[in-house]
Amino acid sequence: MLTQIKTVFNRSQSTILQDAVGLVSLVVMLMVALHLPVGF
Repeated sequence: MLTQIKTVFNRSQSTILQDAVGLVSLVVMLMVALHLPVGF
């Protein structure tokens, strides 16, 4: 099972990185949206 996880990770390493960047950007947008009403 560990070898299967390693092969999946090696095959989709660039996709995992893109998904992580997308997740971080969504969290940042959520935090900005939640803090916007404080400025008004």
